[in-house]
Amino acid sequence: MNITILDNATLANTSLDGISALGDLTVHQLTSPEQVLAHSQNAEVLITNKVVINRDTMTQLKSLKLICVSATGTNNVDLDAAKDLGIAVTNVAGYSTPSVVQHTFSLITNLLGNTHRYQADCQQGAWQKSDMFCRLDYSFNDIQGKTLAIIGGGTLGKAVSKVAEAFGAEVIVAERKGTACRNGRTPFETAIKTADIISVHCPLNDETRDLITLNELKMMKPTALIINTARGGIINEADLVEALKANIIAGAGVDVLTKEPAELTNPLANYTGDNLLLTPHIAWASTESIVRLVKEVSLNIAAFSQQETRNRLV
Repeated sequence: MNITILDNATLANTSLDGISALGDLTVHQLTSPEQVLAHSQNAEVLITNKVVINRDTMTQLKSLKLICVSATGTNNVDLDAAKDLGIAVTNVAGYSTPSVVQHTFSLITNLLGNTHRYQADCQQGAWQKSDMFCRLDYSFNDIQGKTLAIIGGGTLGKAVSKVAEAFGAEVIVAERKGTACRNGRTPFETAIKTADIISVHCPLNDETRDLITLNELKMMKPTALIINTARGGIINEADLVEALKANIIAGAGVDVLTKEPAELTNPLANYTGDNLLLTPHIAWASTESIVRLVKEVSLNIAAFSQQETRNRLV
């Protein structure tokens, strides 16, 4: 079985022994749109994290039998075309939950404690100049006693809720915007208005694109934080910068942008205020998460070769 990885760089040099044991493996570190066909020739199995595989590409790859998405989201693969052409598609879910939860709280605790500002001051010699044993230049606030609102009550939202409760926070789960409130949920606007911390864990779709705009940010407490480790585009980026500049909210932690890598003109990438922590889409990517991901991809290929259904989307 000929197996080709199109963007191995996203796997961070993780061992591929489990995959190479299943067939003849060809590895490309990166694949541009212009290189997709050339890099995919003779492949029976394609592994892609973010490389786009569209209908036109599929129709030209006569040997292709299986597309393994080395991620949870599959918006880079035309699933309808795959179904029409009889090409199986798999993904991997749940592998990065511990990593995303940890990074979510890394952003929260750094913002609440102003760790990044204290670190910068220490590097510039401020502690050495202090007239007492500590410095209290910036606020340091507890998670305990705070209200944390979850937007997106799936696996990640539940995992974040569990850790938040261990910190002593009160957790509420926001209902979908504009819908009747289910038992155990909090109406969307009420959640926005009452939360001390909002953590976003919903998918990006037509319903959630620009879910949080300046209108919603103005509903938030001026002391509140908002965290997005889900998908870029859920929070309107220009509106978030406006809210941060005007101190409409206290701060934001963002790991995802509408277009990645960040464009030179992206408003969040160009914002330099201390009330924003921006990280380059790393929440999913702990070493352990990527090891789990590669193992799951190998198991998906092995199952397919045995005519078994595992993590199949098509």
